Amino acid sequence: MIESTITAKGQTTVPADIRARLGAGPGTRLVWSAMPDGTLIVRVKSKSILDMSGLLEAPEGRHASIEGMNPWR
Repeated sequence: MIESTITAKGQTTVPADIRARLGAGPGTRLVWSAMPDGTLIVRVKSKSILDMSGLLEAPEGRHASIEGMNPWR
């Protein structure tokens, strides 16, 4: 088990083996989630929504208009 300590300023250092395993370096953003059972999940935020542009393609011949996507029609 790897440990780190929180400083008086509320900061902590991510241990070197964890940074290496995640490929994390300066500027890497972390997302912290505290679960109801006390578990803490820390994820690396490595992609923005813009990185996903063009990832999915519409099926042939099936295009939806903006009006067709409106749920309050």
